[in-house]
Amino acid sequence: MGSQDDLRKQAERQAQRMKKAERERPTLLGQTVYIGTLGLLFVLPMVGGAYLGLWLDGLVAGYSTLWTMSFLFIGVMVGAINVYLFIKE
Repeated sequence: MGSQDDLRKQAERQAQRMKKAERERPTLLGQTVYIGTLGLLFVLPMVGGAYLGLWLDGLVAGYSTLWTMSFLFIGVMVGAINVYLFIKE
């Protein structure tokens, strides 16, 4: 008789876990927001770095892309670190 009670309790716990998992399943909107956030975390440092580099290159006489390319690369690295830390969290 005791084993039937244990089995019943285990089945009830499993059913409750399944219901909870169904309720907490990510929605399409939630996943879209998550992916959009990842994209912004990666793209914004790149764009900011490119604009800062472009502005600095504009201060130098002649044609130069040294600062633009440097800050663009730094922006890629910062964006990748942002995404890694966000996913890790």
